[in-house]
Amino acid sequence: MTDLYRLLPEEMEQLVMDMGYPRYRADQILLPLYYKFPKDLNDIPQLPKKLRDDLIAGGYTIGSAKEIHRIVSEDGDTTKLLLNLTDNNSVEAVLMQYDPSKIGGHPRSTICVSTQIGCAMGCVFCATGQMGFETNLKAEHIVSQVIHFAEILQQRGEHVTNLVFMGMGEPMANYDEMIRSVKILTHDRGFGLGQRHITISTIGIKSGIEKLAEENLQIGLAISLHAPNNALRKKLVPTASPNSVEEIIELGGNYFKKTGRRVTFEYALMAGVNDSPEIATELARLLKGNGSHVNLIPINPTAGDFQRPSEKNILEFERILSEAGVNCTVRIEKGTEISAACGQLRTDLAGQTGPNFSKS
Repeated sequence: MTDLYRLLPEEMEQLVMDMGYPRYRADQILLPLYYKFPKDLNDIPQLPKKLRDDLIAGGYTIGSAKEIHRIVSEDGDTTKLLLNLTDNNSVEAVLMQYDPSKIGGHPRSTICVSTQIGCAMGCVFCATGQMGFETNLKAEHIVSQVIHFAEILQQRGEHVTNLVFMGMGEPMANYDEMIRSVKILTHDRGFGLGQRHITISTIGIKSGIEKLAEENLQIGLAISLHAPNNALRKKLVPTASPNSVEEIIELGGNYFKKTGRRVTFEYALMAGVNDSPEIATELARLLKGNGSHVNLIPINPTAGDFQRPSEKNILEFERILSEAGVNCTVRIEKGTEISAACGQLRTDLAGQTGPNFSKS
């Protein structure tokens, strides 16, 4: 079986032409897929019945994410879903909505998608990292997460404005499927999301960052730093290379030179671990003058022992960076009370519902 959400528009054209149909029939499939959200081919009545039958006979189908569990934050701005995508495996995706009065500009509806079930990077403060790696997701499964939320938003008269690859898994460890999904979601005959509205977050896999820089895409890049020196970073990210801090800074600089897109360094603040004024000063010395942006992320509580720093420590850390000339912000928190950090919902429900999380 081949999911039609896997195909790029050019591939869809080739498919219908190989079946003996005119090229324009591809658009009669693509437009409903990305704007009407059909559940199967018979939900596209504008297609000739023979073409629908030929596609079904050829093993083509329309995949969709099946919602297993939904939780919504108290303010209604964050919705976290557990979705079944394939083989009874469940994955998390999150919708975060931002009030324009708080962020400036227009309303923003950001989808956070997963690229893997589990993760092999082993970050000690991350719920997904602690569950281990299970499997890579296919491009169509990544696209389905976006489509599921797009349908929810459409029913509210709203639409997806931004996309972040910051859910379960390491995107660069599933590079080919991840980049295929990006190309489908940004294609003007696909989902049509602007490239500059997408950010890919990585722990710092060199080969993936280098390949992304050569894709000729205007995609944002966020690299998880979390420490200003290799000794501390190795404790937090056990899979990090001996010189990962220097390597990450160099990779970020090269990405900026190649694409013109400023790199964000993500820094998860953990009380008593990496939030001291001394560490802030060390980080400021490391990043001063390199043109990057630091996104300070007060950690969400997870199954581990890490705690969120006090508000005083967060503001002091930000002050030290800013006064040193390092561009930084503190991430607007979303969904702390509903376990919105990646991996938490799936982990929380595992004990309640068994491995396939069939309870809704």
